[in-house]
Amino acid sequence: MTDKNMGAMQVDTSLVRQLAELLDATQLTEIEVQDGERRIKVARKVQAIAAAQVAMPAAAAPQPVAAPVAPAAPATAAAAETANAIRSPMVGTAYLAAEPGAANFVAIGDKVKAGDTLLIIEAMKVMNPITAPAAGTVRDILIANGNPVEFDQPLIVVE
Repeated sequence: MTDKNMGAMQVDTSLVRQLAELLDATQLTEIEVQDGERRIKVARKVQAIAAAQVAMPAAAAPQPVAAPVAPAAPATAAAAETANAIRSPMVGTAYLAAEPGAANFVAIGDKVKAGDTLLIIEAMKVMNPITAPAAGTVRDILIANGNPVEFDQPLIVVE
């Protein structure tokens, strides 16, 4: 692809295909990855699943997110809770245990050390352990076992 404003850009078509396959596997509608200044976004139209769209780097500012209408105290508590949360480094499926039927890696109230596995995120058939960045106590688990997670989604609160 050539963009008159940005010069020639090399598109990694195998990465685009992998992202499109991940969309199908997770039933998500869009995935965006960034590598330096290059950003690739693959999205599926809700009604027409036939083709994925690829968006190239843009200098546009992020779009504002509408604030939810809720009482001030619960919103502040929820914001404080997710501010301390360990966030997903990728899109995938979250598992709270190593295998079906096994005990969860952690439970609310558990003490963890830096490096302890908190959960696993499966992305493109690879199991990625998510570890505690520092010692603390598990205050809340914000996801359910086997559910899809988005990039930067709050997963677990460890304080």
